[in-house]
Amino acid sequence: MAFINNIKTWLFLVSLLFASIAFSQWGGRYRIEQNNPPATELIVARWHFGTNGNIGHLGWSHNYPSSDKNFNGFINQSTRIDVDTLSYRIVELGSDEVFDYPFAYVSEPGEMELTTQEVENLREFIDRGGFILMDDFDGSWQLDTMLSQVQRSFPNRPFFSLENNHRLFQLVFPLADLNGMSHYVPGGDITYLGMLNNDGEVAIAAGHNNDLANFWDWYDQAYSPLEPAADAFRLGINFVVWSMTH
Repeated sequence: MAFINNIKTWLFLVSLLFASIAFSQWGGRYRIEQNNPPATELIVARWHFGTNGNIGHLGWSHNYPSSDKNFNGFINQSTRIDVDTLSYRIVELGSDEVFDYPFAYVSEPGEMELTTQEVENLREFIDRGGFILMDDFDGSWQLDTMLSQVQRSFPNRPFFSLENNHRLFQLVFPLADLNGMSHYVPGGDITYLGMLNNDGEVAIAAGHNNDLANFWDWYDQAYSPLEPAADAFRLGINFVVWSMTH
């Protein structure tokens, strides 16, 4: 009995250890391991931003870092862009570092609750020519949250529907049908919303009812169908090349 009790105590302590690691703080939020990328032409910045807690304050980090690595690997193999699998970095939206990387990836914008500084930085990032890919949000309340938070930066600049024939979707890999991915993500039909910058170019692409990072993360798993995963990589490359040429 003493042996069994000792085992139970040991398991309890181990569980506490893992819990403390998983929930240790980073700047008031949950710690995720940072990456120091090599000096390449492209660095994908994953934004870390203020949240309302409806997804446990961790939505911004979903699929990190495996989706980031896999996506960069696909870019490296499919384009001439100078990029490495480790060409990614977590960037605080409220910091000046946000302006160092013109391509930003935002996971779960439906959990946004931006600080005043983050609102200002988002506006300046777009005004300086940056591009934001928003991913992994579905349903009406997440959409409403994303819209209301971004509109704090751009109260007079509406989102609009990006149709399948928009040149953004045809830039490198023509994609006639975005809904090939919709059977594998929650929320129904996939809709991309766009917002323009001061030059009239799309500066924000927000994929409602889509989750590109899931496909990037799990493409090599047996349960992940290949065709929609390939479309997710192709779509991501279109966004990256758009951000570097517009």
